[in-house]
Amino acid sequence: MAPRRLLLVGEGNFSFAAALSETLDPRTSLTATCLQHPADLARDPLARENLQRLRERGTEVRFGVDCTQLVDAFELQDREFDRIYFNFPHCGRKAGVAKNRELLAKFFQRGFLEAPSYHPIKTINEKLIAELGKVFPLKRLKCSSPLLPQADTSDLTSCHCDILSSAFWISLREDNSNFESLTGGTTQDMEDFLVSSSELSLPRNPRRDSKEEAQEGMYGQAKVCLRPSLLVHVQALIQAPDFLPGSLYILSGPVFQKCRISPSTMPAFHETLFILGFNKNLKDGCLQSLLDHLKGILDSLLTQTLLEGSKLGSSVEFVFQPPGEDYMITVKSQNFGPDCVKDLIIGSVTTSATSIIHKDQCFACVSMNLDLLAMLVWGISDWRMLWTFDKRFLKNFAAGKIEPFKSYSLYPPYYVHDISFWLDTKKRFDEVEFHTVARAVSQDTVISIQFLSRFQHPKTEQVSLCYRLTYQTCDKALTQQQVASMQSQLRKEIQQRLHVTPR
Repeated sequence: MAPRRLLLVGEGNFSFAAALSETLDPRTSLTATCLQHPADLARDPLARENLQRLRERGTEVRFGVDCTQLVDAFELQDREFDRIYFNFPHCGRKAGVAKNRELLAKFFQRGFLEAPSYHPIKTINEKLIAELGKVFPLKRLKCSSPLLPQADTSDLTSCHCDILSSAFWISLREDNSNFESLTGGTTQDMEDFLVSSSELSLPRNPRRDSKEEAQEGMYGQAKVCLRPSLLVHVQALIQAPDFLPGSLYILSGPVFQKCRISPSTMPAFHETLFILGFNKNLKDGCLQSLLDHLKGILDSLLTQTLLEGSKLGSSVEFVFQPPGEDYMITVKSQNFGPDCVKDLIIGSVTTSATSIIHKDQCFACVSMNLDLLAMLVWGISDWRMLWTFDKRFLKNFAAGKIEPFKSYSLYPPYYVHDISFWLDTKKRFDEVEFHTVARAVSQDTVISIQFLSRFQHPKTEQVSLCYRLTYQTCDKALTQQQVASMQSQLRKEIQQRLHVTPR
């Protein structure tokens, strides 16, 4: 396996770092950091022992490192890490849940939408907002809403069940001694903060009549999720005292969803949300005006990189979603290969994103997937390119300009591996969760998962599934040894997390 660089943040007394260092390949570089300074750990005998073990193995140790300001802790040439571990996101003994959520939000923030970035996601967002600003008065909101909204708030209960079912849920485990700290008390802080998406029990295809039951199941087992859409904040925004009907409110920020692996679906992307309030008597006219202007703007953006004389294969369409007045915003594209025959969903328009009932007002919300829209506009075929740290990527873009993207990749080799496993008769197999585990283990190098076959043993009636996985990066070459190692790790992970038995 090629040399790797690992970064540990928030290490505390360095127990995890010391244990991990004993298991690593000698060619793996490990950097362990903590927020404390050496003087703060001087009286802790376990910390002194762990630091001694790390130094004997040549591990780099840094103190006073704020995990939310990593750009300040490392020089530009030292910022490329293969994986970053943050094992126990916590601000301190009596920090409280609110501060811990804020810590996680700052840790996950990438800043593509912040100035002075020339990232295509920011460019497409600014152009979309500028064009709508020619028609509607704009109120731009700062995205200070939490990445980890509580599941028992009215924001989440008004959100569509399908959106919540794809969320990354975080389970807060507590015992009687620290229960008060979870609810804002001051006794003891929570002892475990564990991401647990596979334990959540959800219906396979939630229906409207089972929505309340599904949501009750969610909230009974998990308290917090990484927000799957900015729609979870709509109700709070509309209830704000300074909300004015007739103005187009804009909120932009990152969101996170579990999804199947494909070139056009992504577990993390940037969303822009437009919220418009209007008088009920003017509903039909206002909503149609919003749709017409939005369609014109999107069609214009999608034709900017076409060669002279060529035509857009399929214009933007608003697909009606009964029973309410909701629409899916779709477009066809050849950027993702011949297998992409279905319309790509780049956004949605909904009038049912809030449970607020007002006798005089209606609300329309437009959600746009900025990452997918940027890929379509520039002709970027792989969503992973948008998240790369490779300097060659951003060199393709200039402030405010939209020109065809020129790939710098030499199409690195791909590797194909099959995996088969017996299902647990007592557990429901979740294929999306299987994709999620494969994505995590492979560090987003699995580009395709194809179902091959289903076998049922004639005597035991036990069922076995077989899948084909294709590994490939978007900007560098993988080795056979790296892929073999990831495939081996995947077998272990699915056995533990999905309760299956690899064959």
